[in-house]
Amino acid sequence: MSVIIRKSLLELIFSGAFMKRWNDKLRPMELVEVDKQAHKMIVAWLLFVLNSGSMDVASKRALGESIVEGGIFDYLYRLVITDIKPPVFYRIKENPADYQTLTNWVLSELRPRITPLGDDFMRRMSAYLMQPEDTGLARRILHAAHLYASYSEFKLLKSINRMDHELIEIEQSFIDRLSAMRDITGVAELLDEDSNVFGRFARMCGRLRFQKRWSQTPRVPETSVLGHLFIVAAFSWFFSMEVGACRARCQNNFFAGLFHDLPELLTRDIISPVKSSSQDIADLIHEYENRELHRVVLTPLKEGGYSVIADRLEYLLGLAVGSEFKATICQDGAVVEADEAQLAGGFNQDSLDPKDGPLLKVCDSLAAFIEAHTALKNGISSGQLHHALYRIRARYNETPVIAGVQISALLADFD
Repeated sequence: MSVIIRKSLLELIFSGAFMKRWNDKLRPMELVEVDKQAHKMIVAWLLFVLNSGSMDVASKRALGESIVEGGIFDYLYRLVITDIKPPVFYRIKENPADYQTLTNWVLSELRPRITPLGDDFMRRMSAYLMQPEDTGLARRILHAAHLYASYSEFKLLKSINRMDHELIEIEQSFIDRLSAMRDITGVAELLDEDSNVFGRFARMCGRLRFQKRWSQTPRVPETSVLGHLFIVAAFSWFFSMEVGACRARCQNNFFAGLFHDLPELLTRDIISPVKSSSQDIADLIHEYENRELHRVVLTPLKEGGYSVIADRLEYLLGLAVGSEFKATICQDGAVVEADEAQLAGGFNQDSLDPKDGPLLKVCDSLAAFIEAHTALKNGISSGQLHHALYRIRARYNETPVIAGVQISALLADFD
């Protein structure tokens, strides 16, 4: 069965922007599920890179695939069970019969939207969710990343909830469970994030939740740069499945989606009309982003002993070819720009480490389209939102198929 991405799946992925977290606590800002998932998967990638260095290529690809799919399965599950408090959920998991009953119900709720992804995807998801106590490395990396991302949120609200009787117990639980996973390379550094560049970078990425997209335009829901990263990454994974991308290409597309707006840690979310107002301004912004990216992120990682992470980030961000939205391969030790036809043909093989920049751009535009479309559907009337929809539609009406994705036809489903 071929994979076909439909509107309902894209809207399901986006729905995490509505889902509030810690909503029984006083919060300095709204904390939402899609932001947490983005931070979790960024940290999972960092742990993946550190813990796969000695693996052969096949084992590394298999681990990366398990981490990405496991993260997506967890997210979809979470979207359905919504607001069950963690202590209650953990009690349910302790009883296999109760957990199986809950999971069967979750799968039945997800099936109508997941079915277009194919029977194999549904089988893998069912097998993963029915085995919550799997102790493989991928599952443990995801769990450590989940704990770190949730603990990072907890630290944001800790100081304004001092009268809460649960606070001490919650924090100690995070520390104890993370400490039990110190055998995973990088977890000890996450626990002591102030004293090392690895931990500081993981924490820095979480700050992207503070930056709201479309900051001059009222929207419901508001989305952050952090949440947008996960949405684009998930879209990239599903569209990679649709176009038959190889393992390496699928993973590179997902992780490139997770980091494509990383420079906005340093520049904030500069809106498209400003970036495209003139080529001189676009070049100036790009030059500043690259300079600050090296100064604040890449150079400290390299000097701190994490060159493997810095080098991989450079590839995902397309620094060697000037843009994350250009297709690339690695050939004879060098990064080489490719075109869509090559990537869909002879370059679609793991050994070339391909990355699909044009597909990433489609997913970035589609995420922006759904943000604007959802706000308008929720009653927010704004000229900027209407103009964004018009601009995106017009762009893809001129080029209806990009990187193998029938983008124009998909946008028509939102009429």
